[in-house]
Amino acid sequence: MSRNKLKVLVVGVCASGKTSLVEALRARGIDAHHAAQEHSNVPWMWKMSKPDFLIVLQAKYETIKKRRDIPWNEKRYWLEVERLRGAKENANLIIDTDNLTKEEVAEIALNALNNYFVTLGKEKLR
Repeated sequence: MSRNKLKVLVVGVCASGKTSLVEALRARGIDAHHAAQEHSNVPWMWKMSKPDFLIVLQAKYETIKKRRDIPWNEKRYWLEVERLRGAKENANLIIDTDNLTKEEVAEIALNALNNYFVTLGKEKLR
């Protein structure tokens, strides 16, 4: 499995950093995608993407309110958290993005992916 064949899926609550992380991974040649699991009532929707590596991003309600002008309340936030429970239980990596920059989140993800490749006996990503 090369880095181009490894399918990475990123899920998380709204404004947790999914798009930024996917863009950073793609810029390094990684087949990365995000799924809107937080909006789905199907708890296993993330499985439909058949990821090789699943990353869950977490952020507190207060943090996402600072990042984006969201029109919904904390009750909706907790609904998103609940919808992500199955993905979180099956994640290869969980990153709390509250106090991290986009670059730090990407670095954590890349380090975890490199460790995953080493475990598989493959060459590192960078």
